[in-house]
Amino acid sequence: MSCSAGPKLRRMRVRDRSRAHDIVLFGATGFTGQLVAEYLARHAPEGVRVALAGRSRSKLEAVRAALVAIDPRAGGWPLRIADSHDRASLDAVARDAEVVCTTVGPYAKYGAELVAACVEHGTDYCDLTGETQFVRRMIDAHHERARETGARIVHCCGFDSIPSDLGTLMMQDEAQRRFGEPLQRVTYYAGETKGGFSGGTIASLLNVLEEAKRDRSVLKVLGDPYALRPAGDARGPDGPDQKGVRFDPELGQWTAPFVMAAVNTRIVRRTNAILDYPWGRDFRYAEVMSTGKGARGLARATTITGVLGGFMGLAAIDPIRKLLAAKVLPKPGEGPSKEQRDAGFFVIRFIGKTASGRELRGRVEGTSDPGYGETAKMLGESALCLALGGPSEGGVRTPASTMGLVLLERLRAAGMVFEVQP
Repeated sequence: MSCSAGPKLRRMRVRDRSRAHDIVLFGATGFTGQLVAEYLARHAPEGVRVALAGRSRSKLEAVRAALVAIDPRAGGWPLRIADSHDRASLDAVARDAEVVCTTVGPYAKYGAELVAACVEHGTDYCDLTGETQFVRRMIDAHHERARETGARIVHCCGFDSIPSDLGTLMMQDEAQRRFGEPLQRVTYYAGETKGGFSGGTIASLLNVLEEAKRDRSVLKVLGDPYALRPAGDARGPDGPDQKGVRFDPELGQWTAPFVMAAVNTRIVRRTNAILDYPWGRDFRYAEVMSTGKGARGLARATTITGVLGGFMGLAAIDPIRKLLAAKVLPKPGEGPSKEQRDAGFFVIRFIGKTASGRELRGRVEGTSDPGYGETAKMLGESALCLALGGPSEGGVRTPASTMGLVLLERLRAAGMVFEVQP
């Protein structure tokens, strides 16, 4: 007869900087990884110990050499050789790091072993995934163990899903201060944007479609508005994401489906659950794309809806998906020039209402390409926040439930706009 060990310990790992590296950037030789490395070279405070990790020493050495032009101290950053499918090398990286920050996707293909290593060694982790099915697998496989070891596993620390998660947190924080009650409903409107999807984002989307084709359970997860809710939690009031064209009377504009809603909305709902429902169990959250007023706005919404539906339909067909990946769409590692990235931007509007009918409006804005410049900023600041901020409970978490208003203020200081109207 076996003896029970009793309740499992939930703890916050002591972060005393006794490990060799404060931040290990895994995937530093990729296009986005290099941008994050450049961001850290420019903005990491003096004394933060950064290491670069990847499969190729020669490529890592080339990245490090280029960083010296930004900050000569980067020439002393250590290099760590590791492979996504070599668990021993990942264990070695995780064991020596306070935080592992990774840009190696699609994460459903290349991310699981790194998460497992970080969980076992109590190492904090942040990534750029927008793959709902991957996040669900990591919750099921590692949430309870991460709570035991104190590892904070924080997915979706880029354009997926920091504007959504921290924007909602900002709105709710202001509602509590201004009205003394939470917003019962928040809607995110993706507005004016300049910048394209990265090759990594496209690869992740195509991989999700391929997985869904092979495994119907993936399709079920993708279609579940509460796919990332904690085990045993009841479902909330939200239904499926918007699929067609609608006029939004509160914004006064036509709207179309927003492709990133499929992950962002799930992250925001998980945040509410992890924080023990401070916004209520009847909280509603939705994301759409705003397209303007009048006939022009309607035409744009109709076009976007048709193009999105057509692309998803075609990409679900194996030969066409492979053709798109090989010949048409940007590939992982490809991206725009610095001038193109600097010319990019995005604007997101939020409208929230309390149960008593009081309204709040807010904005989140980025000042460079959302998929590259702003994403590198958001991931870099997330890694710094985990490395330098105070402790919080381990588990497979979300940006807002782990770093919250501290990260929001870091991003404001880095040039992003998070504001609520007076």
